[in-house]
Amino acid sequence: MPARDNFHSLMRIGPVQIGTHRDRHGHTKHAAVCTNDHCGWSADYSSQTAAQLAARTHRCPAR
Repeated sequence: MPARDNFHSLMRIGPVQIGTHRDRHGHTKHAAVCTNDHCGWSADYSSQTAAQLAARTHRCPAR
């Protein structure tokens, strides 16, 4: 039975939300997700610091 995959939002940096979720192996991952319409950018990271850096440097093409 796979682990539950629920996204828990931790913070917001501009249009990007950072949160945690569990991958299909049950490991905790940190995700950075752009919330602008028509952007679709998201990425998983092993640390929250890496997700924060990605959120700060994301240049949204939908802006």
